[in-house]
Amino acid sequence: MDEMTSSSPTVSQRDQWMVESQVFQIYQLFATIPPNAQSLMLELQRDKHIEFLTKGLRHLGPNFSVLDANRPWLCYWIIHSIALLGESIDDELQDNTVEFLNRCKDPNGGFAGGPGQMPHLATTYAAVNTLITLGGDKSLASINRDKLYGFLRRMKQPNGGFRMHVEGEIDVRACYTAISVASVLNILDEELTQNVGDYILSCQTYEGGIAGEPGSEAHGGYTFCGLAAMILIGEVNRLDLPRLVEWTVFRQGKECGFQGRTNKLVDGCYSFWQGGAVALLQRLYSIINKQMAEVSNISSIPEEKVCLHGTSSDAASHLWHEGMSESCSADFKNIGYNFINDWRAKDPLFHSIALQQYILLCAQEQDGGLRDKPGKRRDHYHTCYCLSGLSLCQYSWSKHPDSPPLPKAVLGPYSNLLEPIHPLYNVVLERYREAHEFFVGGS
Repeated sequence: MDEMTSSSPTVSQRDQWMVESQVFQIYQLFATIPPNAQSLMLELQRDKHIEFLTKGLRHLGPNFSVLDANRPWLCYWIIHSIALLGESIDDELQDNTVEFLNRCKDPNGGFAGGPGQMPHLATTYAAVNTLITLGGDKSLASINRDKLYGFLRRMKQPNGGFRMHVEGEIDVRACYTAISVASVLNILDEELTQNVGDYILSCQTYEGGIAGEPGSEAHGGYTFCGLAAMILIGEVNRLDLPRLVEWTVFRQGKECGFQGRTNKLVDGCYSFWQGGAVALLQRLYSIINKQMAEVSNISSIPEEKVCLHGTSSDAASHLWHEGMSESCSADFKNIGYNFINDWRAKDPLFHSIALQQYILLCAQEQDGGLRDKPGKRRDHYHTCYCLSGLSLCQYSWSKHPDSPPLPKAVLGPYSNLLEPIHPLYNVVLERYREAHEFFVGGS
């Protein structure tokens, strides 16, 4: 026993203690300064963030060459962040972005990480979300849906999963990026959704979260991807949602931010990946309550394939879309639209004010940009997902997407308020609605 108690801490323990120390020093400083200084610390440095983002869109240094196969991602992270801040880029930059993404298009469908590279599902998702965020007929019409559909079909696998690229990995991220793109572009059909639910279900772990592939560890990013994809194909009720809720909410730690996996360090990007998953679960309360009421028969739930195409207001299992057929061949094109517009959410399942505190005090750099945690450098990826998570927090108490949050729901000055996002696609809600009208309403 003496040997065990005197043993040295593990590397993971030391790292955790170091992060806690850095975070708590910031919180202690905040607690001891005058109220006017506290207000300054909590202020979202909007102008500095826009300056950092716009500079990155115009020019990146040679050290960014390692991201040469991720250039549509850089476009998405930056342009989505600017849209969240309520701004847009100038006409010249918009035209240049559309032109660049057109050069990333493969002749046979899909977007590559850069001109001349092979098409990839992840960069296809990033490119489509970027073009939707830019908005306007020129940007939206530049997406060749027929060829893109062919690319998605080629990536589809018999087990229900998708490959990220030709001969690439099969995982839940591929399922989400394929289903999200198909859904938002109104090309989702039974050919693409066949057996997807079976594959994602096989990735839900004993912890309750969702792994990247069967047999792996539950992970925040894959959990969001799997949950969102199951909602978009109308099969979310097949997941064990009570266990998924429990796993996800316990990833918010004493630092107030989220960790991505059990016993891992807090990371600002999980403000969206985990916070987004919780925001989705918040709208599924009737299905969760029903599963909990049927706990004695919980083992049989994954075998059922009742299509739920939206959120219901009671546990009697009303369908999300009135008049929707109960067959799984129902109308996929309205699932995402109804999910956000029929918003009958319960209160947040996580501490939204605490997460805002972590983002504003620990992830925000005063000179612009956001980061993983104290001691890390700012980057466009963490700026995007910290701001996305911050938006989700601010609107987490709103009962309708067009209802402005009450001041008490927004930490710091009300000028911190960001644009609302569609939580299934992570695009600004106004831009999503324009795209929905373009691809669905006008089709």
